[in-house]
Amino acid sequence: QVQLVESGGGLVQPGGSLRLSCVASGSIFSISFMAWYRQAPGKERELVAAIFTGSTNYADSVKGRFTISRDNAKNTVHLQMNSLKPEDTAIYYCEMQVRASSLSPKIIYRGQGTQVTVSS
Repeated sequence: QVQLVESGGGLVQPGGSLRLSCVASGSIFSISFMAWYRQAPGKERELVAAIFTGSTNYADSVKGRFTISRDNAKNTVHLQMNSLKPEDTAIYYCEMQVRASSLSPKIIYRGQGTQVTVSS
């Protein structure tokens, strides 16, 4: 079993910055995919950013403002969020695609989420 724990959310003024972190623990052989999703009240969940081995993807709405990075040695993914806007307000969830061993299938795990509120 694998657990993901997010941290770093909070209340910030428009134009401010936050750094989210997500740490995976448990039975981990490899992690191929790490991503951040968000869900605002009354809206569908959307992919914010994803990082694979050697490549990244971003939602158009956050390009140039958010940066995703990973620390493989610590099984951690970060999301640096700059120039935050009120429309970035949402619960942010991390997801990771994990293998428990070299013979195990890849399983996607999701964290409990961390609230980000952008308001003056």
